Amino acid sequence: MTTVHTVNTEAGRLCGDRTDGVARFLGIPYAAAPAGERRFAPPGPIERWAGTRNAGGYGATAPQPALHPAHAYLAPLIGPGWVIGDGDYLNLNVWTPDPGTSGLPVLVYIHGGGFMIGSGAAPAFDGTSFARDGVVLVTINYRLGAEGFLALSDGITNIGLRDQIAALRWVRDNIAGFGGNPDNVTVFGESAGGTSVAFLLHSPLAGGLFQRAIVASGHDEMARPLELSEELTKALAARLGTSPTTDAFRAFSAPDLLRAQAALLRNEPRPDLRDDNGVDPGHRRALFLPTTGDDVLPDPVGVPSTHSRGVDLLIGTTLEEANLGFGAEQFAAFDAHDAVAELAATYPTAEALLERHGLHDPAVTPAHALTSAYTDLMFRSPSRRTARRHPGPTYVYEFAWPAPLHGAAHGLDVPFVFDTTQACRDLIGDAAPDTLIRAMHQTWLDFAAHGDPGWPTYGDARKAMRFDASPHLCEDTAPDGSGDRYLPDTSTAQGSAHAERERPAPDFGAFG
Repeated sequence: MTTVHTVNTEAGRLCGDRTDGVARFLGIPYAAAPAGERRFAPPGPIERWAGTRNAGGYGATAPQPALHPAHAYLAPLIGPGWVIGDGDYLNLNVWTPDPGTSGLPVLVYIHGGGFMIGSGAAPAFDGTSFARDGVVLVTINYRLGAEGFLALSDGITNIGLRDQIAALRWVRDNIAGFGGNPDNVTVFGESAGGTSVAFLLHSPLAGGLFQRAIVASGHDEMARPLELSEELTKALAARLGTSPTTDAFRAFSAPDLLRAQAALLRNEPRPDLRDDNGVDPGHRRALFLPTTGDDVLPDPVGVPSTHSRGVDLLIGTTLEEANLGFGAEQFAAFDAHDAVAELAATYPTAEALLERHGLHDPAVTPAHALTSAYTDLMFRSPSRRTARRHPGPTYVYEFAWPAPLHGAAHGLDVPFVFDTTQACRDLIGDAAPDTLIRAMHQTWLDFAAHGDPGWPTYGDARKAMRFDASPHLCEDTAPDGSGDRYLPDTSTAQGSAHAERERPAPDFGAFG
C-alpha cells in the first residue's frame, strides 16, 4: 500500500511516498541549478519554492556520456545515464523508516563512475533495505567530468567535491526533518565515490559534516596537483579551440564538452598527466580527478589528514578489482610486450611490477598479470596506505566472493551492502549467498550506528574482515608498498593468486 507523506525543509515543503513501511523523497535539490552563470561555479544556495514540491520520482542527473550498449548489464550500478529533466540535477534522494521520529543514524552515499558517469538513482543504491532496518539513507548527484573537475584559470577548482560538501551541509541542516540525527552521519562511497570520501576526510571545508566514513574501492592518492589539473584543462580548451576560462567553457553546451572530453580520453596525442614520480594516478582511465593545492584539498597526496582525527574509518577493496570496468577489452589478446607497454604509459617500473604478478609464469596469461597488477596498483595497495595514514580508528575489509562471470570484481560488493542483489542478477547471478548479504548489510548498519563494524582496528596486527560465503577475520594479504607510494611490497604481492580461475576476458569499457 502506498501513502503520501510530507516534510518541511529549509527551502520548502516536500511530498514523498510511503510503501511497506518506508518513506522516500526523491529528486530533492540541495543547491541551485548549475545553469547559466552557475555553470563552472561553486554550488549556490537553493532557491525556495512555494507550496509543496513533489518528491515522488528521481530528478535530473548530471551530464555524462551514454553507457555503451555492450555494457548495458552494468546499468544497475551506473543508473539511467544523463537525464536532462528540468536541469536541476544537484539533487539527492532520502529513504527513511519514519520522518516523524528522531535520532536515527544517517548514511550518505556518493556514487562512483570514474568521476565521469553515474548517479544516485542507480537500482543498486535503492535505500529501502537500509530504511527498513532503521537508518536514514541519502544518495546524491554531483557534477562530473569537465563540468565538475577542471582547474580553470580564474581559480575555480574541485567543483564536484564542492557539490558533495554542499550536499552534506544540506544533510546537516535538514535531515532531522526526515528522522535522522545530524550528529550521527556516515558518508560512504565506492570507486570514485570512495575516493571522494577519502578526500573529504582531508578537506577543511568538510570538517564536522560527518562522524564516520566508509571508503569502498577508493583511496586518497588518486588526485592531481593543481598544475597538472591546469594542463588537463588547457588540453580540453585546445580541443574546443578556446581559452581555459570559466566564461569560455560556459559558451559550449554540455554535449559539446562531452564530445571533447571523449576525444581527449581516446585519441592521441594525449596530455602528459604523469606526476614527478612518472605516474598518472588515473592510469589514463580516470581522466578527471580531484585537485590538490586549493582550499578544498590544500595538502599534497600522501600527507595524513589533520581534519579527521575524530572520524571512524571503514575501508576496503575487492580481491579482483580490475576484472571489470576499466576500458581494456583488448587485454585478452595481449602478449607480454603489450602488457608492459600498456602499463608503462602511466607507471615507470611496469615490467618489474608485472613480473611480480606472474607475467612470465606459463600458468598466467599476460591479461591476468595486467589485471592483477592494476588491482593492486590502483586499489588494494593505495587503500591500505590510506588506512595506515588515517589518524582515527580504522577498520579494513576485503570482498572476496567470486561471482560466476567476473570473480570478486570492482563494484560487485555494492549490491551486498545495499541488499539489492536481486536488481543486479545479470552481474552477480542468482547464487549470491544470503549469509554474505546479511553480513555486509549488517556491518554497514552497525558502523553507522556506533562506529564499530565488529572486528579489531587495523593497527599493527593488519587484520581484515574477509567477506566471502563465510565471512571471517584474517591476516590482510594486500600489499601496502612498505611506505613507497607506488611500489607494492614484493614479499606480499598476491598477483598470481588472482589468476587461478579461468574466466572470460575482463570487460573494462564502462567505468573509465
